[in-house]
Amino acid sequence: MKDQHKQIKDYRELSKEETNLINEAKNLANACESFINMLDYSTDIDIDKRSLALGKTNIQQGFMWVIRSIAKPTTFG
Repeated sequence: MKDQHKQIKDYRELSKEETNLINEAKNLANACESFINMLDYSTDIDIDKRSLALGKTNIQQGFMWVIRSIAKPTTFG
């Protein structure tokens, strides 16, 4: 739906540069996810699954904070 962000309460308008940066961050996050999944499903090496899961969670959080630093939400949620 076109302009759906305008229908979500407290969303602000992002500049083209901000949108591009967020999309770049999301592309990098997807590349990290692909690498982590490759490790997770690898049968050639013995992976510590707990450490991998913690790494995945922390990388997800890192990208969330990076994206929030660009989007600069104005509300608590």
